[in-house]
Amino acid sequence: MKEFDLIRLLVSNVPTNRAVRVGPGDDCAVLDLGVPEKEFLFKTDAVVEGIHFVREAGAEAIGRKALARCLSDIAAMAGTPIAALVTLAMPENCAPSFIEAIYAGMELLAKQHDVAIAGGETVRNPERLILSISLLGSVSRGQAVLRSGAGEGDAIFVTGELGGSIDGHHLSFEPRLEEARWLAENFRPSAMLDLSDGLAGDLRHLLAPGRLGAEILASALPIRKAARIRSKEGRTDKSPLIAALTDGEDYELLFTQKPGKAVALLDRWKEVFPRTPLSCVGKIRKASGLLIRDKSGVRELKDYGYDHFAKS
Repeated sequence: MKEFDLIRLLVSNVPTNRAVRVGPGDDCAVLDLGVPEKEFLFKTDAVVEGIHFVREAGAEAIGRKALARCLSDIAAMAGTPIAALVTLAMPENCAPSFIEAIYAGMELLAKQHDVAIAGGETVRNPERLILSISLLGSVSRGQAVLRSGAGEGDAIFVTGELGGSIDGHHLSFEPRLEEARWLAENFRPSAMLDLSDGLAGDLRHLLAPGRLGAEILASALPIRKAARIRSKEGRTDKSPLIAALTDGEDYELLFTQKPGKAVALLDRWKEVFPRTPLSCVGKIRKASGLLIRDKSGVRELKDYGYDHFAKS
């Protein structure tokens, strides 16, 4: 079973209540807790040794990544993070100094974004180190940007660059919190999410099943230099294009914008965020399916992003 098939099975009949405005299926849950003018974003995420990191990456980098992943999901809904809880599952071979350094990495990023580490849990785990973060954020009432608003003709944008994240970006990325809030205030996206599993997979989450599709322009994709180098040096069997579409762990914003605003958005973006690239990479189409246009023409894109449950 694929990861998202399992998720659909698990959440098909979960209990809910009046506080849950948006439940499973978006980057965060949206909660209405009765606070005037505000709603709350709730997110949990985990990193697992041997899957999301190796210890050689360094303890501070591991801690930073664990929190940054959740911050990226808060960004995807144009929110502001507030407080985190940390669950730490440790094997016996973890020295206290290593755990302290993990927390130091988290705390540095938390202070940068005014996030409180409000508590958590520590347990033993016999095989590997696991860090799970639960993060609370806020957004003005009714202003969370969801995945579900894309429409026919919308332009598709991505921030930053894609592919080759394994060569360091997956540990050092900056959650696009400021950029997302600016977008929501000035050029509100019709839909948005963060790119964690690769453009070829994550874009499908913005497409209403059976109703909408998308066409991606290969030449417009902002491919990270590391993806090109890995391909040139033979360290991967993926072309740079396929790496940009499928590698995952980019943690960039993927969003759609109503027609007619693309040029104005790109011009203003360069003024406000000159160090962060923004690329228009395609458009939403009425017919279902994901297409890619390259030098050889238009073809169906059969590649998907990273699947945690796929056999290697």
